[in-house]
Amino acid sequence: MSFDIMLIVDSIPKMLVGIGLTLHLLLLSTVIGLILAIITLLMRISGRWYLAWPAMTYIYVFRGTPILVQIFIIYYGLPQFDFIRESFAWPVLRAPFGCAVVALSLNAGAYVSEIMRGGVLGVDRGLHEAGKALGLKVHQRFIYITTPIAIRLAIPAYSNDCISMLKATALASTVTLMDMTGVARTIVAQTFAPYEIFIAAAIIYLVLTWVIQRGFGLFERRMSRYVKQ
Repeated sequence: MSFDIMLIVDSIPKMLVGIGLTLHLLLLSTVIGLILAIITLLMRISGRWYLAWPAMTYIYVFRGTPILVQIFIIYYGLPQFDFIRESFAWPVLRAPFGCAVVALSLNAGAYVSEIMRGGVLGVDRGLHEAGKALGLKVHQRFIYITTPIAIRLAIPAYSNDCISMLKATALASTVTLMDMTGVARTIVAQTFAPYEIFIAAAIIYLVLTWVIQRGFGLFERRMSRYVKQ
């Protein structure tokens, strides 16, 4: 068995053709997932059981099942129902890209909601009491006291989730999308050299991971600039 390092070098530019789709999936799923997470968090901490229980069920289902299974259920399963094909969601769910975004977003929303809840619960109770003593209302304490601190506390875990989401976008290739992993699989079919090709793919993902880590590191330092180190 020979190892062809030049094949790795030659394959990286070819796989970069799919980087746009990978980043598009990552951006959409993280943004939509963040919106879902905020809504779910507010439902979870609302103190009303009829809001908290649906949120807890959603979190349990999407954290308790593999994301690949979720993608397959949405891509292969939902189109079988007539009411789905006749609904407003069909233009999104009829395309592999839309199904992948929906699955990734729902998965991200469940995980990020718990990350944000951990940040909210990590805020010192004394700060709430201090805000109450100053005459701040409940929503004012949540916006001006709880939220900034919770964001700072949640940044490390959220950055890890974004990196996990980057890696999860590779599963989109299982529903025919030509992201970087999809392009890599095509090159493997042409060259019969999976070892070198997937090493090339790993190098690209490692670079993207470093960029994400670096960006969140700068953001975390910005949010912690008033915290004594």
